[in-house]
Amino acid sequence: MDQPRVFPKFPLHFRGLLLLAGMYTIAWSAFYTYFGETVVNWMAMGIIPAQPVPSSYFGIFGIVIGLVLFFAAFYPVSWVWLILIGISGKIIAATWFALGFVPELGWNKRSVFHLVFNELLWLIPLTLIFLRSLQVKNYLKQHENEG
Repeated sequence: MDQPRVFPKFPLHFRGLLLLAGMYTIAWSAFYTYFGETVVNWMAMGIIPAQPVPSSYFGIFGIVIGLVLFFAAFYPVSWVWLILIGISGKIIAATWFALGFVPELGWNKRSVFHLVFNELLWLIPLTLIFLRSLQVKNYLKQHENEG
């Protein structure tokens, strides 16, 4: 007797998290793009950076990554690679911030907040979403020829 197949489900709240991650990334990146010097000075908490940091490039990169995550929410099972690009972008942004911004800004509550809550913490749900979408995609591929 055949055992019933357990279909891995891609819950709707995962799509919502992808949309939220994309919008949140776009919003913070827009601050760096349009108000870069002001945001950097605010994050420095009174320390004047010795040299200017490339906040507009950082912001543009973040906007692109945010758009990728936002668009991944529309077809997360088909566009698994977009989620992977978004995760990679978050890792690159965290590394860029830690190596490019923190030496100028110093470790303070604002720079740690940005690094942890805006870049690193998002890696957990994004990785879980990526793994689930990959699981669903592999299941569908494996069972596409069965009737």
